[in-house]
Amino acid sequence: MTMQLPFTREQFFDVFAAYNAALWPGVLALWIASVVMAVLLFARSPRACDRVVSALLAVHWAWSALAYHVAFFTSINPAAWFFAALFLVEAVLFVWWGTVRGSLRFAAEPSAGAPVAWALIGYSLVYPAINAALHGTFVRIPAFGVPCPTTIFTAGLLMRATPRARVLSIVPIVWSAIGGSAASLLGVRADYALPVAGFALVLSLIVPRRRARLVRTQA
Repeated sequence: MTMQLPFTREQFFDVFAAYNAALWPGVLALWIASVVMAVLLFARSPRACDRVVSALLAVHWAWSALAYHVAFFTSINPAAWFFAALFLVEAVLFVWWGTVRGSLRFAAEPSAGAPVAWALIGYSLVYPAINAALHGTFVRIPAFGVPCPTTIFTAGLLMRATPRARVLSIVPIVWSAIGGSAASLLGVRADYALPVAGFALVLSLIVPRRRARLVRTQA
C-alpha cells in the first residue's frame, strides 16, 4: 500500500523555498555554530563544553519546531502541529538533562561505533551541499535547521554521549522512520541517510560498548 501525503511534491519544495528565503541568516548561523561545535568535540574539548552542546541541540530542535514546522510546514500539513510539539519536547529534554543538570558528556572515549557517529555528524553538516548537488539548486531544497539534518546530526552526537541517552533518543528514532519513509515519495535522496541514522542510534543503545583498541607499534 502506497503512503498518501496531504500535500504535493511541488508544495513540499515551495515550503523550503519560502523557509530558505526568509530565514537564511539564521540557518547559516546555526550551521556555522554546529560546525564549530563538531570541531571542538573532535578535538576533545573540555568537559564544560558538553553543556553548550546540549544547548545547541536544544536550539536545533526548537528551531525545527518553530521556524520550520509551525511557521511553514503547517501551511500544507496539519500534522506539523503535532510534529512541532514533539520537537519542542525534545528541545526541553536537552535543556533539562544536558544544560541544566549537566548529565551528558559528548567527548567520549574512542569506541567501535565512533566512526559511524562521526560519519553521521559530518554528513549532516554537508547535507545542504549534497542536496544542492542532487537538485541543482540551493533555493528549493531542505538546507539546514530542518528536521532531517537535525535528526542525523543529533543521532551522531547521541551515539557519542555518555551515559546512554535513551529518553533523548526516542524522538530522533521516530523521526528517522517518518522522514525516511517519505524520502522516496518526495524525491529527497539525501534523506535516505535517515533510516541509517535511526538504526545506528538504536544499535548504540542496545549493543554493549567496547573501547576501540589502540594499536601500538614497538620501535
